[in-house]
Amino acid sequence: MILPSYKGKVRDVYDLGESLVLCASDRISAFDVVFQEPVPDKGKILTRISTKWFQYFLEFKNHLITDQIEFFPEPFKNHPAFAGRSVLVKKTKRIDFECVVRGYISGSAFKEYKSTGQVAFVDYPKGMLESEQFAEPIFTPARKNDSGHDENISELTMKKEIGEELFYQLKETSISLYTKAHTQMKKQGILLCDTKFEFGILNGEPILIDEILTPDSSRYWEEKDYRIGSSPASLDKQILRNWLEETGWNKTPPPPKLSESLISELRTKYLELEEKINTCLSLK
Repeated sequence: MILPSYKGKVRDVYDLGESLVLCASDRISAFDVVFQEPVPDKGKILTRISTKWFQYFLEFKNHLITDQIEFFPEPFKNHPAFAGRSVLVKKTKRIDFECVVRGYISGSAFKEYKSTGQVAFVDYPKGMLESEQFAEPIFTPARKNDSGHDENISELTMKKEIGEELFYQLKETSISLYTKAHTQMKKQGILLCDTKFEFGILNGEPILIDEILTPDSSRYWEEKDYRIGSSPASLDKQILRNWLEETGWNKTPPPPKLSESLISELRTKYLELEEKINTCLSLK
């Protein structure tokens, strides 16, 4: 048995010095709590989706070395426990901020807006409706915390902490990635509501790390179901969050038990989204 260097909520990290092996489990989390019940094949689905997007956006540097297990170093090479759910990546110095881009006002952003009239500490016009599209995608960063919830912060706070040049580099890259992904997915009748990106420093420059545009890190809607003023059905982990909100759970351990039907629905939606992403990325 190979023990991880770090065990995350849903992924295990193996530190090889200048590189890492990231292994995506079938664990699922919501509101920073990990559930006891796995979603079968979830790790494999997310690994395939993320890898597909990394390979699509070749103009943006990223940490991926290979997802082909036969090219992994020993003892990971061809190890069945890592097959199909692992990637070998370059090790970077992680930038401890999530670069969130929103194209529509939904979820926590809409809750904040209803309460304060702001999104990410910025005032927005009165009368915006749930799921309404912003005139332009907006950048709403969050500070990554090793324990507890990530902390939403203002652009100014992030800029002060990492410096103006790096801040604008991350913001512009994130918005560009979101915009291109949104345009591509719309060809298949899918709306990318929002997503998050993470970056690390390698050889003095930022590169994309972690996962990208997966149903765990993004909110995807069917365009045919989209109506301003309501929250469309999701093809992502929002299905779980919505169900949890209805249960009245206080978002602290222990979490409620997930039913077989909910687990099956999540797996089906993840596979459905993967198929649509594959189709989209094959389109010109």
